[in-house]
Amino acid sequence: MITILYEKSNKWTLLFIDSVLVLISTYIAFNLRFNFKLPNVYIEHLLLGLPFTLAVRVILFFVFKTHSGLIRYSGFEDIKRIVLATSVGSACFYGINIAFYFAKGYYFMPLAVLLIDWLLCTMLVVAFRALAKIYIIEKEAKHTETKHVIIFGIGQDALTTKKTLDQDININYEIVAFIGYEKQFKGRNIEGVPIYLLEEGIDKIILKTKADMLLICKSNVPLNTKQDALDIALKNGLKILNVPDSDKWINGQLSINQFKEINIESLLERDAIKLDISRIEKQISGAKILVTGGAGSIGSEMVRQILKYNPAKVMVLDQAESPLYEVELELNTLFDKSKFEITLADIRNEERMRRVFDYFRPDFVYHAAAYKHVPMMENNPSESILTNILGTISLARLSVEFQVKKFVMVSTDKAVNPTNVMGASKRIAEIFVQSLNKKIKSETSTQFITTRFGNVLGSNGSVIQLFKKQLQNGGPLTITHPDVTRFFMTIPEACQLVLEAGMMGKGGEIFIFDMGKSVKIIDLAKNMIKLAGLELGKDINIATTGLRPGEKLYEELLNDSESTIPTHHEKIMIASVREYDFELVEKNITELITLFKTQQNDKIVGKMKELVPEYISNNSPFEKLDTK
Repeated sequence: MITILYEKSNKWTLLFIDSVLVLISTYIAFNLRFNFKLPNVYIEHLLLGLPFTLAVRVILFFVFKTHSGLIRYSGFEDIKRIVLATSVGSACFYGINIAFYFAKGYYFMPLAVLLIDWLLCTMLVVAFRALAKIYIIEKEAKHTETKHVIIFGIGQDALTTKKTLDQDININYEIVAFIGYEKQFKGRNIEGVPIYLLEEGIDKIILKTKADMLLICKSNVPLNTKQDALDIALKNGLKILNVPDSDKWINGQLSINQFKEINIESLLERDAIKLDISRIEKQISGAKILVTGGAGSIGSEMVRQILKYNPAKVMVLDQAESPLYEVELELNTLFDKSKFEITLADIRNEERMRRVFDYFRPDFVYHAAAYKHVPMMENNPSESILTNILGTISLARLSVEFQVKKFVMVSTDKAVNPTNVMGASKRIAEIFVQSLNKKIKSETSTQFITTRFGNVLGSNGSVIQLFKKQLQNGGPLTITHPDVTRFFMTIPEACQLVLEAGMMGKGGEIFIFDMGKSVKIIDLAKNMIKLAGLELGKDINIATTGLRPGEKLYEELLNDSESTIPTHHEKIMIASVREYDFELVEKNITELITLFKTQQNDKIVGKMKELVPEYISNNSPFEKLDTK
């Protein structure tokens, strides 16, 4: 009967059961009042009263819709409707009883019977729903595979997480262990669940508890400890979820819907950067700042972070119309519209850029605009010299002319010992701004600073974005070579370091960032497959496509002839690089840009190799130029 109520949602069956309970409550109420020794007169009253009571109760059940809810989801609102229906019914009985008393001189139903009947009827109808709901939940639990869960973390948040899982009625969870790293918790337990120390070996704990899931619910777990645990959990096939910090719980309450799957960025994240916020704010507050490439991954994040430091205004400049429009829509919701200005412009157009500088008069320029895709630039060398070189030169010269305080250029690790056109073009841009800074150092206050770092997680066109799309499409995930490695950094982290380097730079430096350990791209692909809950070779495959034109197996932040000078920030160093004579650099770059008109790729790339002797092409048609 209960199963029918749940599976078929049969409200008429529920109404029938409620009717039976009404009759039972009235019968018991009469008998309880007279200790189950009913006088003959009340036997007649009982027999006459049963159909009348039933009729009134059923009508009110219809009025208050007590039978329309699903047993499976019954709750306080359903109880409230039941109490209202039975109370109104008993009030009706009381009124009729009083009228009967004035007409006959005695009560049709003793007042004690009315009270007992109301209590019994309410209790029986509510109790049936409660018992039925418990039965349905337990029946579901028996047919649902139990999920064995390890909670990584100890404390109030961990306890709340356990209670949240215990209360979830959709999935049968069993908390099998808590994991901590503080030795004082060894041998202890939380609500009967044992606490294991991480030093015991998470793989052994997983094996012992037969765990299916790992919940990370403590944000102050040391990052390297957390990442080691995640790596082992992934290798053992556990599903990993992250519990938000308590200050992010909705209305102070935690629900299972707030648990989020760990993403690949979590496996690559590093300790939070400590910024000299007061000095950055002192530099930026009240200043006018131009950000080129402002619609890109790095440029747009630079804008977001700069706006937090109360600049007078930020000009967000880009030549990509649609992405720039999207950035504008986002900024409109986050910041005061008077604090930023959106400008559609191409940095290669010197007349347009002169108008921008003349109108805006920036104090600082953060130059993030560039063509960055290696294969694309390998096929279009002439475009790389116009944007990455000529565009940078135009901005640099205008910065001197309009007395910009600092010009901070975003470069790349691909500029080190470049093997492709894109990396070489960025290295030439580095050489120009550094030699220009040396030339004008005594003539003007403009300082030129270069920042150099590797790949950023989640940037437009990054390998992670590619893998996510390939996962959605069922694969395969494509890698160019099993041995390819790359450095990775989050977009916010990269932008924070750019701001810090820009603040500490005095002019002429090339700052390089600590990128941590390089990551094998094939390992990245395997971890993303595991995080998606898929099995490599069964659900999805990895395919090797071969190195793309100009691509390296691994990347560097310094070439063999460079060394580093430490700064006050542990993650920022200054590269000691070769210095160039500005006049010679300017002459060679002018000749290079003039070659654009020829549209002869070999001549263009050959000249780039003259400017950057360490530029040796790899897996590229331009390798023939190196043999000469």
